[in-house]
Amino acid sequence: MPYDGLLLARARTQLEQIRSANQDEERRRREEITRRIPEIGQIDQRLRQQMRELVRVTLSKAPDMVQQLDELRQSNLALQERRLALLVDAGYPADYLDGVVSCPICRDSGMKDGRPCQCVDRLYNRELTKELGGLLHDGSESFEQFDLNLYSDQPDPVRGIIPREAMRLTLRSCRRFADTFPQGESNLLFQGGTGLGKTYMSGCIARAVAAKGCSVCYDSAIGALEAFERQRFARDPEEAEAAGTRVRRMLSCDLMILDDLGTEMLTSVTSSALYNLLNERLRRGKRTVISTNLSDPELQARYLPQIVSRLEGDFIHVPFYGSDIRLRKKKDITKTSPNG
Repeated sequence: MPYDGLLLARARTQLEQIRSANQDEERRRREEITRRIPEIGQIDQRLRQQMRELVRVTLSKAPDMVQQLDELRQSNLALQERRLALLVDAGYPADYLDGVVSCPICRDSGMKDGRPCQCVDRLYNRELTKELGGLLHDGSESFEQFDLNLYSDQPDPVRGIIPREAMRLTLRSCRRFADTFPQGESNLLFQGGTGLGKTYMSGCIARAVAAKGCSVCYDSAIGALEAFERQRFARDPEEAEAAGTRVRRMLSCDLMILDDLGTEMLTSVTSSALYNLLNERLRRGKRTVISTNLSDPELQARYLPQIVSRLEGDFIHVPFYGSDIRLRKKKDITKTSPNG
């Protein structure tokens, strides 16, 4: 994936801290074993001496070089066996004095086959996901905490739908989306009025997906489309570059969450930006979750046919039913307060 230089530098700094901590742990273990089992310290010293002797014998090219090398090999194996026996007999794991690493693939080097290792990708995605502060507030965003009791269990008088049962299906669909990510092929369009839990549900998905080490970007429709505009028209080069960085993240992240579609000012520039965002992510096979207060007819009336076509053809429409749960929570607090 394309990397943001600043975030990649942060990821590598974290990897260096991990590597340093592991090296400290290695030293601590060696000192502990040398103190508790002095013979192992003596064996390690003899093993180091044998390595120097090996180099000397190899360079000497003496007539009996092969015999000397074989004797060194036999002695080396015997010392290693004795060292292992002492360690295990003292109750330590056999690999206790082996190198301490957090990533067995690259052994904390950060590189594998000439490219950043998976461990760097995970650290990079963690840095990228830190920018979800506008979506993840108090850490409560999880499917387990999604309270269906906030939705009425009585049929809607107009549509006959029971909000709680409908939202149970919505919760199940969103959990499946997160559980199968990134193998799934669907995108989600959350639709419903204000205060029905669309943003909270987006947070549940974001937290679950980020926990897998996948990168997640979150922005409002206003903020996201403004970044596209600034990238093109900002006179300040630094402002344009910062906007360009945001745009590149939105296009390349594993999951993009676009909140409050329909609240942005609609112009030819924002329409073009929205189309580019949707089309490019679809082209790259990246998943997107969009929330909006607009119904299907309202979307059709507001946006270009090319945009509507993608929203209708490439997104699963997920309805949110009920009444404003924020107002309901506020009423519940008022009732239980001393002044209620």
